[in-house]
Amino acid sequence: MDSVAPRKKAIIIGAGIGGLTTALFLQKIGWNAVLYEKKNARSEFGAGIVMAANTLHILAELGLADKVKWAGAQVGQADIRSWDGKAITSVPVAKQASRYGTYSYLIHRAKLQAILAEQLHAETILHVRKKMIAWEQSDHEVRVRFEDGTEDSGDILIGSDGIHSDAAKQLFGSLPLRYSGFTAFRGITSFKDPRYTLDVGGGFEAWGSGRRFGFSQLGEDQVFWFAALNAPAGSKIPNKKEHVLQQLKGWHAPIERVLQLTEESSILQHDIYDRKPLETWSRGRVVLLGDAAHPMLPNLGQGGAQAMEDAYVLARCLEKAAGAGLSEVSSVFESYEKIRIPRANQVVRQSRRMARMVQMSNPVALMLRNRLLNLVPESVKINQLHWLLGHRVANMERQE
Repeated sequence: MDSVAPRKKAIIIGAGIGGLTTALFLQKIGWNAVLYEKKNARSEFGAGIVMAANTLHILAELGLADKVKWAGAQVGQADIRSWDGKAITSVPVAKQASRYGTYSYLIHRAKLQAILAEQLHAETILHVRKKMIAWEQSDHEVRVRFEDGTEDSGDILIGSDGIHSDAAKQLFGSLPLRYSGFTAFRGITSFKDPRYTLDVGGGFEAWGSGRRFGFSQLGEDQVFWFAALNAPAGSKIPNKKEHVLQQLKGWHAPIERVLQLTEESSILQHDIYDRKPLETWSRGRVVLLGDAAHPMLPNLGQGGAQAMEDAYVLARCLEKAAGAGLSEVSSVFESYEKIRIPRANQVVRQSRRMARMVQMSNPVALMLRNRLLNLVPESVKINQLHWLLGHRVANMERQE
């Protein structure tokens, strides 16, 4: 009787969006996956995340696009104004939806992670409160040690543990982060306004001098908002709600009202960082994806999307190599990097350029920016973002 070859095993460090998506795609190609998350739970409080056309395409590959749309809120409106309400520009979301066959959707990050986690097979194990402290590899396996004294081994190790990645630190040593120049406050609150209804969805951004506020429907009579404020790194804000209200005092309605309705305890604050793009994400049997590989500023709304694209491409590269018995893991990772590094690094660079544009504080530059944006035709706006939103990772064979 012929023996059955054992299934390949991947150890995934980090059970966020990137780690969960990777596990789901590995399931599809017949791999075993074990996820290790150092936090006590997967959820992230108070944060909304945009699923744009390129992301929904990946979710469709998992059969989850409709489920995510149902759990989120359509982005049917995206206006950009000055702090006092004057129109600057707007995103032609309806025409984008016509071009790509879908609107973008905003969903609570915890809901998205729950949808992904629900699809894990019984044999795909998720461990929480498991902090990796070291790994070592040989020609045949990689072995991982955890803070609680336990160990595990597998064919490959995938570091999907975020911007402060333990896997990346052991792989490449110290990787200094770059401060964006602004700190972000985020919150979710119950709010209704006839100008911003759920059936339309979406909302607006307001831009001031070194300050920016965004607001969008999240569903279930809730809205997600953020405030990006230029500030020195490490600024300690004891009363976050009062601070943001002071910074945005006098800004157009309904900004102050939305802030007033938000519970102080639910407001998050994070200094925003990215990192100089890397030229490689792997060494031997260890590889990175998502923010562990390419942390980016949030200005294009693509952090989660790029992690998902990584997950799909990595799984496809592993699937293609299955016939060769995965004898040369490094060549598999090289194929993955060849496809993903140019695109992910382009998003990193474009997100940083966007940050400089939206967070500027020079009065003359602000005036010129607003006037120029007001003159840009809709067709140009759509084409400027086509490289990002129109990208389809399922066409990866044509990119190699």
